[in-house]
Amino acid sequence: MSDLPSVVSESELSNSFLSETIQVCVVTRDHKRTMEGMVRLGIGPWRVYHYLDAPGIKDTVYRGEDENFKMTLCLAWTGAMMWEIVEPRGGRTIYDDFLEEHGEGVHHVAFAGREEDGEEMDYDAQIGEFAKRGFPVIQSGLIKDIAKFHYFDTEQATTTTFEIYSLKGRDLPEPDAWYPGPPPK
Repeated sequence: MSDLPSVVSESELSNSFLSETIQVCVVTRDHKRTMEGMVRLGIGPWRVYHYLDAPGIKDTVYRGEDENFKMTLCLAWTGAMMWEIVEPRGGRTIYDDFLEEHGEGVHHVAFAGREEDGEEMDYDAQIGEFAKRGFPVIQSGLIKDIAKFHYFDTEQATTTTFEIYSLKGRDLPEPDAWYPGPPPK
């Protein structure tokens, strides 16, 4: 990038379109072991989802091709930050690519779109902005008919993968399980 953007503030450049970092994801070969370690660090409780077939997860695309992939997905919060653990369970995925190339570890970060006049950037506009900047979609899908997700080919430029997803807040579908247990009612 030869023409650098101007600095607008301590936390913004003139070309900024991403806002809050809303998620950090760890890819693992054993979601139970990884959750146990996170719980020992005080992160949890964990919502556990087993997306092993549609309608749990559908419209899945890997590197431009339809691909029926499966995964176990675990979610927890520390403050406003969502933690995610993904264990790939079948099909071709960028999670498997990462495990093969790097081993287990932090795989991606997810961002909210920058707010313009009090409104978040349109989801499709965010996808277009990544593409315009040279970062095409490398994996996408739809979870439980409510949450679209898109990953972008940012690893070469940033050393990690960037993601956006359409689900806001903590209004998640009921999990298949809780670890180490559900929150009190």
